[in-house]
Amino acid sequence: MSTAPNALSATEAARHIREGRLSSVDLVKSCLQRISETEPTLRAWASLEEEAALKQAAEMDRIRKAGRPIGALHGVPVALKDIVDTKDLPTERGTPIFSGRRPTHDAAIVERLTDAGAVILGKTVTTELAFAHPAVTRNPHNPDYSPGGSSSGSAAAVAAFNVPLAIGTQTNGSVIRPASYCGIFGLKPTRGVVSRRGILQTSVTLDQVGCFGRTLEDAALLCDAVKGYDPSDTMSYPRPRPDMGAGVQAEAPVKPSLVWLEMPYHDKLTSDSIEAFAAVTEALGGQVERIKTSEKLAALVDVQHTIHEYEFCHHLSETLNTHWDQVSDTLKPIVQRGRKISQSEYEDALVVMDSAETFFEEFFHDYDAVIAPSATGEAPKFGDSTGDPIFCTIWNLAGLPCVTMPLLVGETGLPIGVQLIGAKEEDDRLLRTANWVLNELKAEA
Repeated sequence: MSTAPNALSATEAARHIREGRLSSVDLVKSCLQRISETEPTLRAWASLEEEAALKQAAEMDRIRKAGRPIGALHGVPVALKDIVDTKDLPTERGTPIFSGRRPTHDAAIVERLTDAGAVILGKTVTTELAFAHPAVTRNPHNPDYSPGGSSSGSAAAVAAFNVPLAIGTQTNGSVIRPASYCGIFGLKPTRGVVSRRGILQTSVTLDQVGCFGRTLEDAALLCDAVKGYDPSDTMSYPRPRPDMGAGVQAEAPVKPSLVWLEMPYHDKLTSDSIEAFAAVTEALGGQVERIKTSEKLAALVDVQHTIHEYEFCHHLSETLNTHWDQVSDTLKPIVQRGRKISQSEYEDALVVMDSAETFFEEFFHDYDAVIAPSATGEAPKFGDSTGDPIFCTIWNLAGLPCVTMPLLVGETGLPIGVQLIGAKEEDDRLLRTANWVLNELKAEA
């Protein structure tokens, strides 16, 4: 094989394993070798048990050779953000408060990955309690820069060819933003598509699971593997889910209708981002309509903050109260602010969130997708922050499916993502549109 196994896409690797041209053991060994090369600088992994991963891989090879049924991710290694419970690996949630924590049960998505034949390679670094305090992981393109957060290690590990696929979570912008900074694809499906059982709850309303891959097809493949109804998750819905893989493969019957919403916070965009997005919308020609939005729509950012901070303080009150001395100085002011939010302010915010969902249900009758920045620009310097999530906030609040594509490069050579946002429960249509955009821009290049 001319390509090193760890450099294969997940789709390619799964096909090679299925056809007997690559063993899962060789793929896992290749990933582990790459990790040994990058980890001293990258620091993407919270826990990694090589022997256990190789044992899983050997079992996947044995099953395939025996002619037994295999899943969509058979023998393919996957990384998990370290807030996803795993009974065979620690889940320490990015804080010394949970140092050495060993769950007794796997999260729902771990069960689904196991059913799909995936090899759980290890746990990736997250920010403290999946919130604002920067983690130790570096950007794989330049270690002087941040990979973003809170799914820091997951995005960096995929971008550095440590693993083909990784799971992240997003409460504000923690899948789309790090994917953008690290130059990979990030997919955050419709709220309720993927169960959150067994994942650290920071906001019962806003927490959502997302997927990282180096191709659009890979991100869809992983999302299809972990999606499903779970009655134990209050946001999970008892209806069929969109077929992500079919969406990527489908051809748009007509040229998609896209819209660029001029938001008041677009003044946060860096100058190179402004120039790059102007070029993108020009290349897409008459398919992009520009609309100047109202202050009312932009005010949804504050609504998200109210819900997020109130619920974070509520869900983690015992942990925060008992271990206040172990909480970072970055997080403490956010907690103190969240504790001042009243019950009535919180309930009012939930009502506005519901109205936003209704607004977007009608809005997408006229458009296939919103095209938007994934972040303000390139990654910030390491240690300064995990970056501003504002270009993800409204879409996450409304529970809309979002995908970021690594299409642009900033003035320092770091990646900048282009985000597409679609209609609720029409993730397949969004991915069909994303594939069209990729092909259209490739043809224009």
